[in-house]
Amino acid sequence: MAARCLLLASLVLSCSLLPCYVAVLFSSLQKTLAVTASPTSGQVLKGGVDKITVTWGLNQTLAAGTDSTYKTIKVKLCYAPMSQVDRAWRKTVDRIKKDRTCQHKIVARPYNSANKTFQSLEWTVQRDVPTATYFIRAYAYNADESEVAYGQTTDAHKTTNLFQVESITGRHMAMDVCSVCFSVFSVVSLLVFFYIEKRK
Repeated sequence: MAARCLLLASLVLSCSLLPCYVAVLFSSLQKTLAVTASPTSGQVLKGGVDKITVTWGLNQTLAAGTDSTYKTIKVKLCYAPMSQVDRAWRKTVDRIKKDRTCQHKIVARPYNSANKTFQSLEWTVQRDVPTATYFIRAYAYNADESEVAYGQTTDAHKTTNLFQVESITGRHMAMDVCSVCFSVFSVVSLLVFFYIEKRK
């Protein structure tokens, strides 16, 4: 009897936890968000210098209540197919948790279904964003933090409205300042050492 109760309890627990482990597939999501960005097609942006204005919101042509489960919107910078070739660490996978297309977070904001106005953000391209071709995608999440919808600045084949980012190479100004300070400190230390040696 005890064994049967234990088995039943395990079964109930497993069933209650099942939704947490259901894999969300990108192909199962509806494209309900309208997303636009300021870069023009083919434009080259410099990391740490240039800014992108991103705007997102619910597609106004959809039926009321479409966004009733949306709780959070996360906007991400995503690799275009041409920048994924021979780069397994950027590979597109239908299972979103394993997908490596959109690795660079731009912003995450709470979503209010009662407010239908579009949201906007000006974002500076980070210095550590690799040189590549990109587009922007927004995901809508429900209360369980699962993806339920999306929108992007490109078409389904990810071939239109693509822009490039050129990462900054070379030294930062802070590194130059530090190297000068260390050089001066080394010279001063050497002079002090010689002065002390001469006095002996």
